[in-house]
Amino acid sequence: MSAESATAIPRGQVDLLDFIDFSGVECLNQSTSHSLSNAIKQGYREDDGLNLESDADEQLLIHIPFNQVIKLHSIAIKGPEEDGPKTVKLFSNKEHMGFSNVNDYPPSDTVVLSPDTLKGKPVVLKYVKFQNVSSLTIFIEDNQLDSEITKVQKIALFGTTVETTDMKSLKKIEDH
Repeated sequence: MSAESATAIPRGQVDLLDFIDFSGVECLNQSTSHSLSNAIKQGYREDDGLNLESDADEQLLIHIPFNQVIKLHSIAIKGPEEDGPKTVKLFSNKEHMGFSNVNDYPPSDTVVLSPDTLKGKPVVLKYVKFQNVSSLTIFIEDNQLDSEITKVQKIALFGTTVETTDMKSLKKIEDH
């Protein structure tokens, strides 16, 4: 499988990059010189030389708000084989999470990444749990070799917007 097909967008889904509200994106425990922008922003995330790196320990807590409600289908995370993320917990619509309370909530889904999926292969999520998502919190709990620093080269989210579904029915109500 070529590198291009490994990061192919799943059929019927779109890259949700354009729907991220970057003004509200947060990442706890990121290194100041290797911040989340390196892994999530267009152009930066395509450059394997740029990483998001954890700071004090291996954990990262990322909050991504969207500028409209989305349905999340899959996530692709790219990272180095040794210190790339391993256990990733995803929370739909959970605001104000910190390291102190992240374990108080059951995750909407948990993904365990292998060195193979860390090449950027989209991992399909429990779609039913991600139908009306206005924000996504990603908790990277550990990394492949339990090292002190976790490195993430790319995070890509795939899905669809909810808005496109019931525009016609809304219009009909106005007409009557």
